[in-house]
Amino acid sequence: MSPTTGIAASQLHQLIYYHMDNDLLDTANFLAGRLYALEPRNADSSHLLALTYLRLRRFKAAYDFSSKSGSNGRHLGCAYTFAQACLQLGRHTEGITALEKAKSFWVGKMNWKKHSETTRRHVPDAPAVYTLMAKLWQGHGDLRKAGDCYIEAHKANPFIWDAFEGLCRVGADLNVGNMFRSPVDAAVVGTGMPEIYTDEVQPQGSFSQQVFTPSADPFGGRSANGLGQYVLPDAKSKTSLLSGLRSQASEWDTPTANGGSGEDDVAMGGVGLESEENMSEPPMAPPRRYRPGQQPENLDKPRQPQLRGQMHSSSEATIEDPLRPGIGAHKRTISGQTSQASSTDPSAPPRRSNRLFGQGTTTTKPTRSTADTVSSLAGKTVRAAKAATGAKGRGTSTVGRVVSGNRKIMPPDPAEKEKERRAVSRATDRNAPTAPGVTAAVTQKAHSHPPPVPDVQVEQQAMTALLDNFRHLAVGSYATARFDLPKAIQTFRSLPASQRETPWVLAQLGKAYYEAADYKSAQECFSRLLKMQPTRIQDMEIYSTVLWHLKLDSNLAFLCHVLRDVDYHAPETWCAVGNAFSLAREHDQAITAFKRATQLDDGFAYAWTLMGHEYIANEEFDAALTAFRRSVAVDRRCYGGWYGLGKSYERMGKLEEAEQHYRIAANINPSNATLLVCIGVVLERLKNKKAALANYSKALEIAPKSALARFKKARVLMHMREFGLALGELEVLRDQAGEEANVWFLLGKCYKGLGEKSEALRALTTALNLDVKAAPYIKDAMEALDEEEEGSEEDD
Repeated sequence: MSPTTGIAASQLHQLIYYHMDNDLLDTANFLAGRLYALEPRNADSSHLLALTYLRLRRFKAAYDFSSKSGSNGRHLGCAYTFAQACLQLGRHTEGITALEKAKSFWVGKMNWKKHSETTRRHVPDAPAVYTLMAKLWQGHGDLRKAGDCYIEAHKANPFIWDAFEGLCRVGADLNVGNMFRSPVDAAVVGTGMPEIYTDEVQPQGSFSQQVFTPSADPFGGRSANGLGQYVLPDAKSKTSLLSGLRSQASEWDTPTANGGSGEDDVAMGGVGLESEENMSEPPMAPPRRYRPGQQPENLDKPRQPQLRGQMHSSSEATIEDPLRPGIGAHKRTISGQTSQASSTDPSAPPRRSNRLFGQGTTTTKPTRSTADTVSSLAGKTVRAAKAATGAKGRGTSTVGRVVSGNRKIMPPDPAEKEKERRAVSRATDRNAPTAPGVTAAVTQKAHSHPPPVPDVQVEQQAMTALLDNFRHLAVGSYATARFDLPKAIQTFRSLPASQRETPWVLAQLGKAYYEAADYKSAQECFSRLLKMQPTRIQDMEIYSTVLWHLKLDSNLAFLCHVLRDVDYHAPETWCAVGNAFSLAREHDQAITAFKRATQLDDGFAYAWTLMGHEYIANEEFDAALTAFRRSVAVDRRCYGGWYGLGKSYERMGKLEEAEQHYRIAANINPSNATLLVCIGVVLERLKNKKAALANYSKALEIAPKSALARFKKARVLMHMREFGLALGELEVLRDQAGEEANVWFLLGKCYKGLGEKSEALRALTTALNLDVKAAPYIKDAMEALDEEEEGSEEDD
């Protein structure tokens, strides 16, 4: 490859990242194609081309271009892009295999503390890979391995919210109190200072044991030396971090197909690692300066101060002075002799510092030799009028040249003074550790620049507050996922107003109210949400179902129009349209709308569930079973799909299968009283009245205001000829739902069983007045009041 090809490829790399960062994806894809044509065998070129196709949602093209170097795990970027494309294409095992083969490139790496406004990493780290691998395992159907990967991702980076939500979706049993741990209690052994960089001096073995050990307790106690991993790095201590990274180049560099490192910072705005020198050490005290006229005979060999990374020539190495003038006990010339000029000599010219600050008398114009002495010994203190030119390897002159021959001594450049001070300090520490002046300078540095303890403490406090906020949100979200609805509602309502009145929290609160069957409160939450964010699409399918339960057809129709204007091709929009048709009892139109939602996103489990219920309404039970099976195939914890399967089997007369699927749904959502009532109904039809009574009683414990559960319990008690217990339940139900004819009809039959015929006649008369259409059945019950109770057990 010619040098011009390499330079062109480097420029194309920068241009591609520039356009991707500015969301100019078509241009980035075009440039990536030019780069791939320039270097077709370079894995980096394939990675960038596949990445641009992935951002453009052209997943098959991304799969093709990343397959060569990604499927075999030879390039981390290609493997990650290949796995992302496999996730979208449903090829889960291929993506998992690619990430496993590239494990040596990403295991143990954490880059989440290395991203800022100016720098970033373009290859993933271990938490990101674990999160993607968990999604692939979840799509493959192995929820246990998915949970393990989500745990590893959360342990390494607690700010990956996808990992926590993934754990909730797979039904993991979590101790949220031990998650999102704050690093306040961590301390570096022997210093008492909180540990900020965990990847700076930590060996690979201990890092893997603390962060990426699957067998360890995922959310147990934290070790003393693993507590600082959630703290952002301090820019003032960047030198120690860089030195640690350089000392472990094989461990932290990302290998590529060309053997290069992929861990270099991508500089933005002209800020790179070249500024390391300016931020690595605090400024030193200013060194002493030579007075004009000192040792003019030694000016034939001027010497520049030694800077970082600057090597001496062979001639300069022979005259290197171990004690520099600014920090030794005596000032010396380049030759090593003590200066003849004394500070107490009245005939000596005034000190340069006195002239600069006006503390001495002004001097006459310096001669040529005096100016040369000051220029050469101060080290680039004269501003050059013209840059010196010369052959390659020739040292640059430090004496400014003027046309007229007159010289004017200018104040030193602050940047050059800073470099000279650091160079003097490092040379002193290396060459003269026992000099009295050196000891004093080092001691002064330690006392004048103490460790930035307040900055670290403020950073720790900010990180603690942020993680506490995350933990509070996680407690509510996890309670909703586990259907601990009272706790979820209380947690979200106890948030500060600045957090509570946000779209995400209002949506979570509305869904919690919906699962608790408090549809009025859910409607209020979603209404406030839409006022705050009128263009929101997420969670609107739940809001449409809330309006369906409340029979608010006009509100539901308005919501459909709003969602259609916001995003016509969103599955949530078509779910709302389907609910509107269902409320209008147009079930065929509702099925068409739900089919459209599943065509837009076949992984939208809620649309499959709603479609199945519409098939049940049309008594198309085979089609309903197909829809519900697709729902639970997409989301194994979709209890609505399992409930729909049970309802379909019940309507088909397959009671054992119905009971089995009802129980699966109840295990997923144990707080839903309706599921327990359905199990009781099936058991009652299977002549297992005691088991049915137990389920009704448990449903009432969960939802004491459930009229359906109390009605079913009273009826099964009457079948068991427990009329006294049944009467107590019916009296409560009478006060709760006094306008229901069925309650009064069952109350009349209960009074008949107790022998109170007058009360029975009064209750049946009330039932007749409430429901005239049921008059034939009620009159038959009235005529049977004088008959003996022989077939009461067979009555329904």
